[in-house]
Amino acid sequence: MVTLVLMAIVLVRTVGAAPQQTVCQKAVITGEVSAGHEWKAAIGEGWVFRVLPIDAAKTPAGQPSYSGWDLVVDREQPAGFPDALLLATPPYDSINEREVGTTFGVRAQDAIGWNPRSFHFLTDPVAFRKSQEAYQNMSHKAQSVRAANGSISAGEAVTAVTKIDPGLMKFVGQASSGQFRILDSRLTPGIADAAPYAENWALQSARTQHTVEPAAGGKSSALGSLEWIRFSVTLWLPAAWKTPVELHAVRGPCSE
Repeated sequence: MVTLVLMAIVLVRTVGAAPQQTVCQKAVITGEVSAGHEWKAAIGEGWVFRVLPIDAAKTPAGQPSYSGWDLVVDREQPAGFPDALLLATPPYDSINEREVGTTFGVRAQDAIGWNPRSFHFLTDPVAFRKSQEAYQNMSHKAQSVRAANGSISAGEAVTAVTKIDPGLMKFVGQASSGQFRILDSRLTPGIADAAPYAENWALQSARTQHTVEPAAGGKSSALGSLEWIRFSVTLWLPAAWKTPVELHAVRGPCSE
């Protein structure tokens, strides 16, 4: 069923893809972050790119704690959930390229094999605020449906994704593009078999430089854990964007 959700990722990319622009400012940022810590960089005009540790409190009862990070674009003074990258990178509440971690049954080695990752993000503060409102409205409707009908299947989740509020999709279509590439990592592999939808990432993991670390206390877990990553972030910003000089942005074609 999760395979259907992955199909939705492709579908939503097509529906909500950023409009074709002639010229953008391309900025490449590199950084590194350890488990449980945050990394951030100002990208201009009051916006910040953040790599935030995934909240372990979201781990379902009886399951190994999540590890890894969420990719986030937000205002310098955080504007709350959802952020501008989450809003522009559906599907929501599902496996998603913005989560570099052991969520949705992805093992640590699978997470580094899903590399690079593409995403979109909003850059207009007004569109950001209106998108947050549309998302919250959509979430409230979804909660009402779940309350009335109980849990829904992944297939039904796909159907919901294709019916995202038109107002929200309008803003998603105005988003800028980005790419996140893991350059190196340290991880403790999970001992579970790769989920069917993650088998290709498992095969690709050998192509991402990494170091295997022993499990804490010698106790391996099903999903393993991500301990550290070094990465690059490529952003294609609007041509008129006031990019910080330290980003050394260059003008050129926008990402396809």
